[in-house]
Amino acid sequence: MSTPAETPLKMREVSIPVEVPVKPASKREIKQLEAMLIIGTLFRPDVLQAALSKEEFLTWVDSLAVAAAALAMEKAGYTISQIAEELGRTEATIRRHLRGETKAGKLVRETYEMLVRGELKIAVPIVSPEAEEELKKLQEQVKQLEEEVRKLRAENTEIREKLSKLETAKNKAVEEISRAIEALNAAKEALEKA
Repeated sequence: MSTPAETPLKMREVSIPVEVPVKPASKREIKQLEAMLIIGTLFRPDVLQAALSKEEFLTWVDSLAVAAAALAMEKAGYTISQIAEELGRTEATIRRHLRGETKAGKLVRETYEMLVRGELKIAVPIVSPEAEEELKKLQEQVKQLEEEVRKLRAENTEIREKLSKLETAKNKAVEEISRAIEALNAAKEALEKA
């Protein structure tokens, strides 16, 4: 009997068109690139399969996060000392990640190059054919719900327009009634004086 670590995980590769700045100019863009490097590396088919079979997975993910942040900051023009200070790591650790001397640094650099070339693909684990079928059903339900929401929004807009017209008609009727009452009062006064 094989253990889960020995059982290859079924995966589907998915290309995701991503518009992430490869030369970030702001902290927000650095965070975007960092997140894409982490996700892109973790969900690469080769990395995902290898990572799931490692016992030190959490330690490795931490190292990956540091390598991704370091590379994103380097691409934004930060110095090694600025990166080390920002990430709370030694300059030597940052240099090793950026040179690709660590496994995480090497993988993140590869992911960055794939991103630059537009070749980054991520792996989506497939648990079972039943799960795949359930996913298809859920996607169809999402489409149906989106269509219902679109229809409800259209109805809502139509109802609001009708309410607005009714409000206008009500205000006009109130004005006309007020003028009629004034005219009746004036006529009554005229009759009483006569």
